[in-house]
Amino acid sequence: MEACTDLKNKYDACFNNWFSERFLKGDHDDSMCATLLKVYKDCVKKAMKEQHIEPKDIEINHLGTEEEKTPPRS
Repeated sequence: MEACTDLKNKYDACFNNWFSERFLKGDHDDSMCATLLKVYKDCVKKAMKEQHIEPKDIEINHLGTEEEKTPPRS
């Protein structure tokens, strides 16, 4: 998902600016970064699809189970 790194960095910068300059001063309107977040999320979804990763697969906790010892599917 390296293709999304630049988008993540742009969103992180926007979020950090919003959080420190607006949220902490009482402005809870988070729409200023909404477009960047959408573009970043779309990139991640596309990369996951290209890698055949289903969203449900990343939500499963495998730690401490037999699945933890199973190599990833290719």
